[in-house]
Amino acid sequence: KDMRHAINISLPPKIARAVKDEVKAGNYASTSEFFRDILREREERRLLAELKQSQKEIAGRKGKVLRSLGDLD
Repeated sequence: KDMRHAINISLPPKIARAVKDEVKAGNYASTSEFFRDILREREERRLLAELKQSQKEIAGRKGKVLRSLGDLD
């Protein structure tokens, strides 16, 4: 089951206002959704960077060729 954990953070007034303005403008349902979206974007950027690195390795013939799932080890 998806268990939620509350995390309290302190923000400088200018950033706190920007977050509140985004929620008030209807861009996010809540402050929590704003931060969840930022974290999802961060994870997507990390995965994209890994993918690009793998593509470079494959293009440079440094990638590992997998013939079966057993080759993942």
